[in-house]
Amino acid sequence: MTLRTRIRFWLGIFIAGLVLSGLTAFPLETELRGFASWIHADANVATSGFAAWIVKVRDALADTNLKYPFLAYGTDWLAFAHLVIAVAFIGVWREPVRNVWVVEFGMIACAMVLPLAFIAGPIRGIPFYWQLIDCSFGLLGIIPLWFCRRTIKRMEDEER
Repeated sequence: MTLRTRIRFWLGIFIAGLVLSGLTAFPLETELRGFASWIHADANVATSGFAAWIVKVRDALADTNLKYPFLAYGTDWLAFAHLVIAVAFIGVWREPVRNVWVVEFGMIACAMVLPLAFIAGPIRGIPFYWQLIDCSFGLLGIIPLWFCRRTIKRMEDEER
């Protein structure tokens, strides 16, 4: 496997993750209703733990969308931002050595997920286990980027 193929493999995983995260941020209410149903969470049954949290978020989102649908515009922009960031990685796909800075930017962004989750999470009343789920996006995202950067640096060394 060539270095360029390896870079594209890891980059493809990361770009797919960004696109998937972006696309799934649009239909949040529908997804939460489906997920709550799939895990058999119900407001009458789920009194604590994960299922109760999912029911609480589902109901809050439904109430908010009913009363204040314009607030969902904020998550639409969040979804759009994920898609735009994914587009930025096309430069790395085309010219990895020249655009290694985009990979490094992505790694920094992944690392910044942790302090955001652990600072804003408690302020916003997010359960600790959910903060860990949020952190997993940064931790999982940095893995393909680390492999990309390492391979790009090897490519750069070989080009000298």
